Amino acid sequence: MKVTYPIPDQKISQYVQGILVIENYQDSSSFILPLFANGTPTLLFQTQKGQVRNLSNYLTLFGQTVSPEKMFIKDKFTLIAYFLKPISLISLFGITGQELRDNPIDFNLLSKNSGLQEQLLNATTTSQMLTLLNDYILGLILKTNPGDWRIKYATEKILLNSCKNILVTIQNELGLTERSFQRMFERNIGVSPGQFRRISQFNKAFRQLNKRQFQTLSDIAFDNDYSDQSHFIRSFKEYTKLTPTEYLNLSSLS
Repeated sequence: MKVTYPIPDQKISQYVQGILVIENYQDSSSFILPLFANGTPTLLFQTQKGQVRNLSNYLTLFGQTVSPEKMFIKDKFTLIAYFLKPISLISLFGITGQELRDNPIDFNLLSKNSGLQEQLLNATTTSQMLTLLNDYILGLILKTNPGDWRIKYATEKILLNSCKNILVTIQNELGLTERSFQRMFERNIGVSPGQFRRISQFNKAFRQLNKRQFQTLSDIAFDNDYSDQSHFIRSFKEYTKLTPTEYLNLSSLS
């Protein structure tokens, strides 16, 4: 199995935060891809059908994933995930974040699909698939409505700094009441500002845990503005259904 993280082309980087490619060269009875909250809508393609709950298809659009899920894929496959910036759902696809929260959809149901799935399945190399996805997203960008600049500003600021006081700071800077800020955020992003801040905080801690950049779990809690180790463990379990130790043990086995 080969895992790579291609850097998004500069032309689409305003809307694409990152890319993941997994190439599995061996037949497998079932490959399991955990789907944890990461704050980013995701366009996901596999050369074999993947199943999430009752949804089984090749090309899926995810909104905000809050409750942890698993995708099951069989046989040899190539998987490509485009992690989109939080504003991308409404800007590129005209879909509010509320519609797709914990509710992934078959991409073929979108009017802006334009035969993308068939083109991807007919591609013979991963490089061709990436080019098709890049070109498709670039085509959307050229026709897109940039959306509410306040949401872009707020999400970028939270992703940079997920401390507890950041929401009040942003509200004051934008001149919004708490209720107006929350309504605007939930409609566009799909979760409340507080939930998005906690997801951002969790993801920074999750990356630190994955990179083994700590001596104790308290180090991670302190580095990521959790009140203590227990607070970090509760947050981790909320978004993964696992404790950090259980997750590390599973990672070691895989």
